[in-house]
Amino acid sequence: MGDDPSGTAPSLRQLGEFAVIDRLVRGRRQPGAVLLGPGDDAAMVSAGDGRVLASTDMLVQDRHFRLDWSTPHDVGRKAIAQNAADIEAMGARATAFLVGFGAPGDTAAADADALVDGMWEEAARVGAGIVGGDLVSCPQWVLSVTVLGDLDGRLPVLRSGAKPGSVLAVAGDLGRSAAGYALWHNGTSGFEDLRRRHLVPRPPYGAGAAAAAAGAQAMIDVSDGLVADLRHVAEASGVGVDVSTAALAADHGPLTAAAAAVGADAWSWVLGGGEDHALAACFAGAAPPGWRVVGRVLDGPPRVLVDGAPWGGYAGWQSFQD
Repeated sequence: MGDDPSGTAPSLRQLGEFAVIDRLVRGRRQPGAVLLGPGDDAAMVSAGDGRVLASTDMLVQDRHFRLDWSTPHDVGRKAIAQNAADIEAMGARATAFLVGFGAPGDTAAADADALVDGMWEEAARVGAGIVGGDLVSCPQWVLSVTVLGDLDGRLPVLRSGAKPGSVLAVAGDLGRSAAGYALWHNGTSGFEDLRRRHLVPRPPYGAGAAAAAAGAQAMIDVSDGLVADLRHVAEASGVGVDVSTAALAADHGPLTAAAAAVGADAWSWVLGGGEDHALAACFAGAAPPGWRVVGRVLDGPPRVLVDGAPWGGYAGWQSFQD
């Protein structure tokens, strides 16, 4: 792909900004919602619903990912997945992504290629495209991703609609990413699926729209930890939430061997571990297929209980904690 005659793989600095951008966008096929892709000062994306959802997130090297653990392809997939999950949590579908990428000038262009390949692979899983962004020199890798979404005529599902007497349900897995992080951090081999789940999350794509169609009252992306994110729902809705550990046995069971290997409590991963990007939602009636009931909504005051009592363990990620 344009390597220099010496046979040495080119860096971003050697290629220059516009040649790098050309490598990253050349030959990509956009979905139907993208009316004008990269190449002009702005892209154009259709909004058939008449409204556009927008969300943004950042990933910083050695804070949100490590390149000695993750391949650039893994990082690209993760960057897209965590943003797509925010749109899922509103009951919508992602249509387009804009990506800002900062990296040192001596970064191999092939690594940038792999990063973008990972982004496109994950975007294809939700039927979205990457329509533009920016490329800058930076001391370390930094990615800033903005996602646009379409509600397909539905109302957005907010955090503030949960009602006492409703059921709490989850789509997707809990605790896998936290388990994988502990395994990587401790240098513990084996448990390849869990280690992989930390590098590339698996949001339950399509479950958000299914929840909205089934009348979900409130919904949230479990990015910081189940207890932490349910607290946002409880506070926004003015309700209590009671989580059942018996109903979370399917999450806890697969983690017990890994927890024993690193001397951890698997429940801290299930209840406090983030970055799985599962969805949690409240329903007045039955939860739709693909969702499992794990608790109930109570009268206020706003609080999150586990088996009827306050949770005293790790409660989830905070951006400015060490």
